[in-house]
Parts: sequence; structure tokens; C-alpha cells
Amino acid sequence: MTGWRNRLYRFDTTRTPYLLIAPFFVLFAVFGLFPIVFNGVVALRHWRLDDPGLTGWAGWANFAKLLHDEDFWNALGNTFGIFVLATVPQLLLALTIANLLNRRLRANTWWRVGVLLPYVTPVAASTLVFAVVFARDNGLANWLLSVTGFGQDQPLDWRAAKWSSWIAIATMVNWKWIGYNALLYLSAMQSIPKDVYEAAAVDGASSWRQLWRITVPMIQPVVIFTVVLSTIGGLQLFNEPMLFDDNPAAASGGSDGQWQTIAQLIYKVGWKDLNLGYAAAMSWALFLIILVVAGLNALLTNRIGGGRR
Repeated sequence: MTGWRNRLYRFDTTRTPYLLIAPFFVLFAVFGLFPIVFNGVVALRHWRLDDPGLTGWAGWANFAKLLHDEDFWNALGNTFGIFVLATVPQLLLALTIANLLNRRLRANTWWRVGVLLPYVTPVAASTLVFAVVFARDNGLANWLLSVTGFGQDQPLDWRAAKWSSWIAIATMVNWKWIGYNALLYLSAMQSIPKDVYEAAAVDGASSWRQLWRITVPMIQPVVIFTVVLSTIGGLQLFNEPMLFDDNPAAASGGSDGQWQTIAQLIYKVGWKDLNLGYAAAMSWALFLIILVVAGLNALLTNRIGGGRR
């Protein structure tokens, strides 16, 4: 009886933990790891749904084609343009808002809930509203420009040019994610001892100097996390540019691809042009680009934060 209990005890201490965490790894292998591996196989093959006879290994041909594909480089430029316009102001404004919410304000809870409301709003709903805001005729954005003296002679067509469409889409992204990042920063700021700020105030440090010399270095891990997260989301941007188009089903990103992102182009090549092999190669190229840019951003943020200490 004692031997059986010892075996049961050893099983409980050595095997049970692995059984408890096994469902996660099984689900990850089925829905996470397998699609990645399978997508890599597809990227190395000729795979067209409109031409089943064209099959077999393509090797690196799909990746080599990217180097000379004007649509790919146009989409890459659009993606990075929108990414910069969205990510940099987004994180700076989120940091500023978090710093304000970290002070003693009336109805503090309501302010914090309020900045999170854009995040919980469905992307489709908010993007469709912004599509009306940036409408050429009778749009709120053009009305505000006319009040300030711009665009009185001719309304601005936000979808006609790269710079205007980038600004419009970046505004949508910023509106949704500023509050989310602000609350992440705020939660990190709450852990900073108040004595540090009191000592800095005695030494004559202004609120702005305290923010950049004390707050930012002390919440550096959260800042790096938001930078990496924003990089991944920004370079995978799909919903906002997709719904900003008058004809979302085309996934063309405007009449001349003014705001077509790489994610849109992958969708178009895969499910409109039915070239799954080439679309898979694009997705792997995007993965590598995100990996490099996220790593560089994290390294740069870490060095800047360390330099302020």
C-alpha cells in the first residue's frame, strides 16, 4: 500500500504539472505552429487556385519575385509611412495622457474609463465613422479645415493622395490605441514611489523634467513593450485601410494604391488573384520585416531610456 502511494505521489509531483499545461501546447501546435510551418511550405511552391495544373516546388522564386514587384514596394512604403504617422504620436500622446491621469484629478475613474472607450469600440464601427469624417463633401475634417481658412475654395479629397490618406488612416489608429497605451503607462506609473517625485520637486525639477528624467526611465520595460506591440500592429495594419476604401472588397488601397498596406496586398494576391504561393512568400517577408524593425525599436528605446538615467 505504501509503495502504491509513493508511486502516486511521484506521478502527482512529476507528471501532473505537464498534463495540466499540455492543452495549451496542443492548441498552440494545432492552431499556431502548424499554420506557420504550412505557410512556409506554401511559400516555396507554385500554388494557384485558378490554375491547379501549375504546381510543384518553386524554391526561392516567389521570394525573388518580391525584389522586382512594384506593388510590393509601394505597399511597403505605404505601410511604413502610416506606421510612423501612427506609432510616434500615439505613444507620445499616450505617455502625456498617462502622466496627467497620474495626478490627483476629480472623477479620476471616469477619466480613465473614458480614455479606454475608443479601444473597446469595434474597429468596423469606428472606421466607418471616420470614413464619413474624412469624406470629401460635407466631411467634418474638411469643415474644420475651412474654419481655419484651409480648403475653402476646394474641399480636400482625403483619399486622392498618399499624404492625406496616410494622415486619415493614422488618425483612426491613434484614436483607437492612445487610450489603451495610456492605461498601460499609467499602471506602471502607479508603482513609482511618490518620494522620488517629492525629492525631485525639492531639487527644483519641473513636471516636464520629472516625466522624462524619472518617469520614463522607471517604466522603461512597459515603454519597450508598447513600442514592440505598436510595431507589430502597425506593420500588420489591415482593418482601417481596408474599410477606408469606397470599395473594400477590392483591397486595392485606393485608385492607385495610395494607402494599400502589405497586409492588404497579401489578401489581394491570395484571395483575389488566387496566387497562394506568392501571398505566402509576402507574409514571410512581412514577418521578417516586423522581426527586424521590432528588434531595432526595442534596442533603440532601451538605449534612450538607459541614457536618461
